[in-house]
Amino acid sequence: MEKMSRRKFLKLGTLCAAGVSAAAVGVSSAANASAPKVTYKRNDNRLKGTAMGMVIDMRQIDEEKIMEMQKACHAFHNVPDVGNTKSEVKWIWPEKYENLFAGETTERLAEKFADKEFVAICNHCESPVCVRVCPTKATFKNDQGIVLMDMHRCIGCRNCMAACPYGARSFNFVNPRDYIDEINPSYPTRMKGVVEKCNFCAERVAIGQLPLCVEASGGAIAFGDLNDPESKVSKLIAENFTLQRKVSLGTKPKVYYIV
Repeated sequence: MEKMSRRKFLKLGTLCAAGVSAAAVGVSSAANASAPKVTYKRNDNRLKGTAMGMVIDMRQIDEEKIMEMQKACHAFHNVPDVGNTKSEVKWIWPEKYENLFAGETTERLAEKFADKEFVAICNHCESPVCVRVCPTKATFKNDQGIVLMDMHRCIGCRNCMAACPYGARSFNFVNPRDYIDEINPSYPTRMKGVVEKCNFCAERVAIGQLPLCVEASGGAIAFGDLNDPESKVSKLIAENFTLQRKVSLGTKPKVYYIV
């Protein structure tokens, strides 16, 4: 019975990894079997791009705004609220400037932003080390440059967590379904023993919608193709002073911060 239950979950987990599946995928689980069936299907409205990235204007964002973005993201993606910092699961969260840019900042900037909370999120690197260390190919990069997870391949080895220099991945030490107040039937829940992280809302991008954090930011976050010089993100980077996290590591992070 346990084996069948896991298999059913893993089948649904394909949507989490893709959000880009050409076929419609119905999402349900034992925890929300009575909920209406919801489907996703990639369509012609899919946002175009080969190197999708973000530009976050921290001049317009405070901690309250970050928590609004987190609420929108976590509620939609069924991210559990475990209530324990040692085993918490997070896709987007507030982080002190000194922690975010440790060792790669100036004294002046460190003083200026000493008390400011910044947006922390997966960087969806162009050269993601997490992809290289995954033994089962559960972590991969799609044709838009978004780093995704195929949950049914994850064996919980946590190699990706150890390799990620940004602390962007979380491990489900407990059954996450027990810590979700209201399950969203349009997105699959996970299970104990797997890793998860931000997926740039690939399931929304697949149908022409922006990531939820972008919508909740009130215009403070831009999302688009970094390879397109005419895209909004490319123009913002060209026109503003921006920071990236741990550039010296060679991962080529695709999240930029305007400060």
